[in-house]
Amino acid sequence: MQRKSVTSLLGCLLACLAAPCMAQTDLPAAAPAATPAAAPTPTPSSTPVSISTYASYQSLSAGYGQWSETGVFGTYETGANVLQGQLSAMRRFGEPGKYAGFGDTLTINPDWYASLSVGAGDGAFYLPRYRVDAFINRKLLAQKNLVATLGLSYYVAPDGHTDSSVGLGAIYYYSTLPLVLQGEVRFNNSNPGGVNTRQQFVAATWGYDKQTQIIGRYAWGMEGYQTIGAGVQLVDFYSTDASLAVRHWLGSNWGVSAMLERYRNPYYVRQGVTLGLFWQL
Repeated sequence: MQRKSVTSLLGCLLACLAAPCMAQTDLPAAAPAATPAAAPTPTPSSTPVSISTYASYQSLSAGYGQWSETGVFGTYETGANVLQGQLSAMRRFGEPGKYAGFGDTLTINPDWYASLSVGAGDGAFYLPRYRVDAFINRKLLAQKNLVATLGLSYYVAPDGHTDSSVGLGAIYYYSTLPLVLQGEVRFNNSNPGGVNTRQQFVAATWGYDKQTQIIGRYAWGMEGYQTIGAGVQLVDFYSTDASLAVRHWLGSNWGVSAMLERYRNPYYVRQGVTLGLFWQL
């Protein structure tokens, strides 16, 4: 089985904006979201430090203006741990915001690994006061190229809304092709009001590390709450989010990424581009 390192696949997930936040307004582009992708299989890397920077611009219909965002995302491999950190600054719905996140992916044994991440915004209404995401992962099959995932998330918004969710997912690494498939279904409970929703996504990564990789992702489902202004929420509605990203190496330890994204709900359409640079040190 051709196995990617954790820093490589984390970079791919970064390039396609990870998963959209479908219960609250979207988090920063590289941050874990309400339907976060499970941490990829950790494997030893000859370059333990990885850094990615990005800039994003998106336009919204229905008079909601534009979003802009810049940020940096890094990983550091040490022993059985892969540490991840992120800092982002953005402007959405006319209000600036900042987000910081930190996580750790731990290899427990050859069959099991787990991850835990925490993050917090600076008080902007569209960012979490704080959030916690945890995953436990089990490698299956003779080649250990199927990974089953159980995820738990808890999100607290500045206005007091909360999301609690459980996700079930899988990642399949083809042994004869440069292809990785991923899918997840997530059950979410939003309060106040006890709004129960379900979201799901599928994703595929094609290509080789150190060369060119193409990442496609499609998410759909119901959202419980989405805050679009101080005291203004959209409640219990259907949305979709599609993205296509390319990650291309220009040298032995660095490259560029680009992503197109289109999000749609009954109230507005959001679409835009994210450009990035990445290094492995």
